[in-house]
Amino acid sequence: MNFQQIKLGIANVFIFVGVWVDKIIYWVLTNKEVKQCPIRSHQHRGGIEYQIGITGKNISDFQKFLVEPAELVEIIKSKIK
Repeated sequence: MNFQQIKLGIANVFIFVGVWVDKIIYWVLTNKEVKQCPIRSHQHRGGIEYQIGITGKNISDFQKFLVEPAELVEIIKSKIK
């Protein structure tokens, strides 16, 4: 999965949604967590947009950001504070 056009200056929290044939998962990251993500890269040379690619090799690094659907709103609210 490649999450593109991430504009760090316009959001406090980002929700990444991974969709497979048999499951849907949600990752919730704060603006700071996205900024500190080691695999974040510029979308365009020197631009304000970034991208994060999640692959089979690095998906385990995002385990700590997984959120169950029933907890989504509460986790978002707690991360905004």
